[in-house]
Amino acid sequence: MIENALKAVPKYEHFLTVDELTESSERLAAAHPELARIVTIGQSTDGEEIRMLRIGDGKEQLLFFACPHPNEPIGAMTLEALSQQLVEDDELRGKRFTWNLVKCIDPDSTRLNEGWFKGPFTITHYASEFYRPTSFDQAEWTFPIVYKDYAYFRPIPETSALMNAITGLRPVFTYSLHNAGLGGGYYYLSPHRPQIDDALRALMTDREIPLALGEPEMPWGVELSPAIYRSPALTEHYDFLETYGADPCEKIQGGEGSFGFAKAVCDSAHLVCELPYFYDRRIDDTSVTEMSRKDAILEGIESTAEMRQTLSDLYEQLGSKMRIQSRFRRAAENLNRLMIDGAEAKRAWATSEESLNVPATAAQVFDNLTVGRFYTLLIVGMARRGLHLEVEESNDPTMVEALRQLDDAFQRWAAQLEEEIDYRVIPIKTLVEIQLGAALHYIG
Repeated sequence: MIENALKAVPKYEHFLTVDELTESSERLAAAHPELARIVTIGQSTDGEEIRMLRIGDGKEQLLFFACPHPNEPIGAMTLEALSQQLVEDDELRGKRFTWNLVKCIDPDSTRLNEGWFKGPFTITHYASEFYRPTSFDQAEWTFPIVYKDYAYFRPIPETSALMNAITGLRPVFTYSLHNAGLGGGYYYLSPHRPQIDDALRALMTDREIPLALGEPEMPWGVELSPAIYRSPALTEHYDFLETYGADPCEKIQGGEGSFGFAKAVCDSAHLVCELPYFYDRRIDDTSVTEMSRKDAILEGIESTAEMRQTLSDLYEQLGSKMRIQSRFRRAAENLNRLMIDGAEAKRAWATSEESLNVPATAAQVFDNLTVGRFYTLLIVGMARRGLHLEVEESNDPTMVEALRQLDDAFQRWAAQLEEEIDYRVIPIKTLVEIQLGAALHYIG
């Protein structure tokens, strides 16, 4: 059944916009009223309805939600394919589950990424049209939490919609449909089901997608087996910062994630399947290099220093001259500050952790020295978009010159990465097959 479902995934050429996803759901519900219905679970920050497509009538509830970060639309396409199959395939739909699908949990922010949804799919174009909110503006990371000296009770409207869905449905399984940008594939899940680890990895390797075998995304991540990690919780981030000399209450800016909230409400199983748009074969090269892992981490921190300092200088220089509190400015300014703070804790960890005094693999070197610059470039791209808005509004000569300098720096850094990274663009169909297959394997 799983292989048939994956073969049936269409050959998508581009990502659907928010409006296109909504229109598709409305057509499907109208064509299959006996199987599918649309319910509203909340409103976005800008007042747009957040809709959930419900298919089937089984007793056990499954909750899938896409675009938890608005630059991550692979999951929306996965739910587009799944929803169509569920109304057409009685065996796949089954009688055990009700399938609850939120194709876009954050429509406002997702619209700000639509400039790259239709291509061209290059690193430069992606970074030019990229938007990702900072932690306290994210649907995924603003759930309420109290832990030690930290408390957070400011869920954004999109998170409140998810809270409504989770508390109302009490799902046995929650699939937060994330994806990465550049790198290899990996999973977060809880509880661990070791018997399917090989099947999950094979979904990627059978399609020539490398596993992420370099540095973990989060230094505090718990690896269960290669490329498979325990679902992360804010408590682990807090403990990591506390251990390495940072004040968590000053450094953490958001709340709990969907995993921690759903686990507390109904002990829901949880899955994330992280997939890149671009990959370079070095991402899963486990050959040993002459550089130590500690040196690779420390050099990686320094490799992004110019970008981080450029943004810090920009915001310090312009200060009160900037009049527009755009989403781009808010995200870039805060994420750059978080990167600076995170670099301090990461440097303290790398310097003091004896286990890092081992040879680094080629994947770990690539992760630290190259992938880190790619993700920092995305923040520069957002700062650039915010500054464009300032210039359009005021045409202030200081702003114009700052934008010229930032444009030049962005183009230089992007060109360096385009030349340095031998990347392949992964077909959307392939990415959807992996995310869909992971869910079907996990729920059994």
